[in-house]
Amino acid sequence: MAHTRRSFVKTTSKAAAALGISSVIPWQSLAQSKLTAPSDRLNVAAIGINGMGWEDLRHLLKVPGTNVIALCDADENVLNKRKTQLALTGVQVKTYSDYRKLLENKDIDMVVIGTPDHWHCLQMVEACSAGKDVYVEKPAGNSIEECNVMSAAQKKYNRAVQVGQWQRSVPHFVDALNFVKTGKLGKIRTVKAWAYQGWMEPMVAKPDGPTPPGVDYKMWLGPAPMRPFNPNRFHFNFRWYWDYAGGLMTDWGVHLIDYALLGMDAKFPKSAVALGGKYAYPDGPEETPDTLATLFEFDNYNLIWEHAQGISNGQYGRDHGIAYIGNNGTLVLDRGGWEVIADEKRMEAVPFQPSKGSGLENHMINFVDAIKSRNFNKLACPIQAGAHVAKVCQMGNISYKTGTRVVWDAGKEMFEENRANEFLNARYNNGYTVPKI
Repeated sequence: MAHTRRSFVKTTSKAAAALGISSVIPWQSLAQSKLTAPSDRLNVAAIGINGMGWEDLRHLLKVPGTNVIALCDADENVLNKRKTQLALTGVQVKTYSDYRKLLENKDIDMVVIGTPDHWHCLQMVEACSAGKDVYVEKPAGNSIEECNVMSAAQKKYNRAVQVGQWQRSVPHFVDALNFVKTGKLGKIRTVKAWAYQGWMEPMVAKPDGPTPPGVDYKMWLGPAPMRPFNPNRFHFNFRWYWDYAGGLMTDWGVHLIDYALLGMDAKFPKSAVALGGKYAYPDGPEETPDTLATLFEFDNYNLIWEHAQGISNGQYGRDHGIAYIGNNGTLVLDRGGWEVIADEKRMEAVPFQPSKGSGLENHMINFVDAIKSRNFNKLACPIQAGAHVAKVCQMGNISYKTGTRVVWDAGKEMFEENRANEFLNARYNNGYTVPKI
């Protein structure tokens, strides 16, 4: 048996190499699923499988008892590639170009949503309505209205909904947060979060052109405004256009600002002011700012977000991170680990504590555990938590769009400025409407 398994791995690895595939799902995980009784298996489907949706699915299938049965993508080329990768592991799946047809499949227990941000709300709500548990990529919603709708839908349909803010499941992030809660840093007066992404190089402007063969562009756009196809707005780069996403603020910001908020037990800021623009690449086709500094005002402290594309040397020598700056010392945290820099002799420094464990894998284990137990309080990042930080990030983007400081009325859940309130709600197009819960 061992010899047969080794031969199988070698065969699939050679086939993968021939196809240029570098991320075949581990066969051991799929074998574990096949050993699980059918009545105990959770049948999985994935919608949007080009980038993080595929990574999410790969890590989910490492959890024993999960079984992928369906894939959906508006790009047939991506769909066929992923179907082939699964076939190399002996798994056959149904494929769909329309997610609504996939949701009609009553054999599906849970859905992974890895589509662009402008699709998250509609697909999550419809999946919950169809009786599926949902793992939805971050940010939760692409507007404050959508975030509220998604939270309400989870409550109405009583489904497990985990948001892809997997840093909540990284052990060293949890350890760092626990240290912050000890109070040893003293009074925290400033929290900083930043993402300096040197690897994100500028795009070159390209003309509109015909839709590539195999792409259902109308389905890809969905509720976004109808525009001619442009390769710069497609796949990974969708995040730099307001029609579909919110730039680095909602891409990396939801991860890092989430922990900034958690460390301070923060609700919503009293105000936000964002300054920045396309300073590095003014002639590029991107719409969202490549450079941004945002100040969120809370009682007795400030939270500062910074991001920059094309620069790697961020604060404390890190290209991303969170810093809790207290009277006694500063705790600096990123995906590599954390440390405490003491302020003179007011406290003992804490040497660098390196990362340990796989956050995304732990996040999926947590998700499956909550599904099987039906105890949604176990979720590391339930939709309510994901919606919270997404709304805070939207506040920053709304300040940038209006060019003014915006003041939040927590009681009314709206801004004091009429101009800012124009950006609260989603604007759906092409016959789509925001779900009513």
